[in-house]
Amino acid sequence: MTTIADATTRHANGRRKGLSARHREWIAGYLFVLPDALGLFLFLGVPMLLSLALSVYEVNGFGGYNFVGAKNYIRIWHDPLFWKGARVTALYAVMLVPSLYVTGLGLALLVQQTNRFNAVMRSMFFAPNMVSLVVVALVWQFMVIDKIGVVGQTMANLGLPAISFLGDPNFALITVVLVSVWFLMGFYMLIFLGGLQDIPKEYYEAAMIDGAGPVKRFRYITLPLLKPTSFFVLMVSMVAAVAGAQAFDIIYVMTKGGPANSTAVLIVYIYQQAFSFGAFGYAAAMSSILVIALMAVTAIFFIVTRGGRFDHAE
Repeated sequence: MTTIADATTRHANGRRKGLSARHREWIAGYLFVLPDALGLFLFLGVPMLLSLALSVYEVNGFGGYNFVGAKNYIRIWHDPLFWKGARVTALYAVMLVPSLYVTGLGLALLVQQTNRFNAVMRSMFFAPNMVSLVVVALVWQFMVIDKIGVVGQTMANLGLPAISFLGDPNFALITVVLVSVWFLMGFYMLIFLGGLQDIPKEYYEAAMIDGAGPVKRFRYITLPLLKPTSFFVLMVSMVAAVAGAQAFDIIYVMTKGGPANSTAVLIVYIYQQAFSFGAFGYAAAMSSILVIALMAVTAIFFIVTRGGRFDHAE
């Protein structure tokens, strides 16, 4: 009898000394995240560190490396094209990010009801994301090209004045933004759809009983409960606008940064310096500056919005 009691006591003590349920959940969560974290470190972190190291060298493109210290960063400070690219990048982001937020949320609200028609509409809005960005840019370039483009001919038939969408510095960046919005809005629509489906329907039913109209339901229920989703959309779209493949592919194919550098966002200018002029060290320095600036903006945005968290009592 004593032996059984002692064994029971030792077993209970062993359980108390083991990991708690909360710690086991943490370990399981970290194990799930670990493969993705390793992938990010290998394919993003390591190249970023190598780029930072390369930024203090002058590379001639034939395997020659010459240590120059901060020379590349001093060159950035005195490069007017870099600062022009920074202004164009900021303007591109300011136009693109709110546009993607409004169009993505608007489309999600439009097709949130589950039926066959909305299922078809969702597929149509998302369809551009299944096409290569290069193909999208080439098609739009053909459509808006001067004189022979479909858009220009349609405007001429309607008696509207001719506009050089890609040849006029006043319209080139706007045209690129519109094409980017057309391509990306279906993706952000799906993200907002996921957020809308997580909102309990009971909230809307209670609001309707209290006499709240669609505008008040949207303002006091939908928007507050979409804060985490909105935070994610704004963050991802901002990164895509500043350093994403969408910005580079569409702009490089349609305008190559012209006319008069009016669409030369920093990522395009960095590419030109590296692969057109062979200034790999200088391009690496600009890339490092861009990454640091993007991380700083992301951190500030994260702090201001508290990571998209919200209080249910609001």
